[in-house]
Amino acid sequence: MFVDERIYTLHAGQVPVFLKLYEEEGMECQVRILGRMVGYYYTDFGPLNQIVHMWGYESLDERHERRKALQASPEWQSYARQMRSLVVRVENKLLLPAPFLEAQRWREPQAAA
Repeated sequence: MFVDERIYTLHAGQVPVFLKLYEEEGMECQVRILGRMVGYYYTDFGPLNQIVHMWGYESLDERHERRKALQASPEWQSYARQMRSLVVRVENKLLLPAPFLEAQRWREPQAAA
């Protein structure tokens, strides 16, 4: 089990625009395909204009297959074309649980209606 942390640094002042676009155009597709949103945040102080989101996976193979499906989705591609101009830089980290963390197994994503 691990967490894929993604940090998007945006052009100054674009956080509200990004969040609105994501909520309206990208979130449903991404959650449906990736399944386990661990968190979705924006920075208030420290490095500004950043979006931080985290996704849980059981294995690298699962991550690969789910991200491949996301990138192949026409719905996601449409959203990504609109979102890219807001983003300056993308960072990506793989986070492993500390040995003492008694992590619960991930809840299975709810089936799409």
